[in-house]
Amino acid sequence: MNNKIFIPVLGTNKQIIGFEEKNIIHIKGLFHQAVSIFIFHPIQKMFMLQKRSYNKYHSSLLWTNTCCSHPIQNESILTAAHRCLIEEMGFDCYLENKFYFTYYKFFKNGLIENELDYVFVGYYSESPIINTNEVDTWKWIYLNDLLKDINIYPNSYTIWFKIIINNYLNQLNIKFYD
Repeated sequence: MNNKIFIPVLGTNKQIIGFEEKNIIHIKGLFHQAVSIFIFHPIQKMFMLQKRSYNKYHSSLLWTNTCCSHPIQNESILTAAHRCLIEEMGFDCYLENKFYFTYYKFFKNGLIENELDYVFVGYYSESPIINTNEVDTWKWIYLNDLLKDINIYPNSYTIWFKIIINNYLNQLNIKFYD
């Protein structure tokens, strides 16, 4: 059985120019697609965060957005976002693509993230049923508490999550219901 995962490789104009194994993409630092999902409680004005599993290939045991992944070959960005939410957090909901951004990060273990990250927002009020192969734990957190914690413990959060919170918080366009 072949367990290799192929994800889209992008050219300079953000177009798909081919597909490569996920591990090769991160070893070579090839430009590729990713999805980041932010789930908010619709009434209590909180973010759903996850702490990444200890067996993640990078950024293990760091807090981050609700979930994140890569589209696989012949999968749309939206389908990848829903798949990720179901696989990691055990639920699905309506997701809206809010924006995208690019970032490049070299990790201490030699892997490289060179991503075009599509950011999705959804609303959900129940507790997830986490996949412990992907997620160590999860929590709801209020925005003000999150911002304080990131300021005090910046090394406890993933790089892409901090980029989104520090640079794109207004673009998440979060709507709560009273």
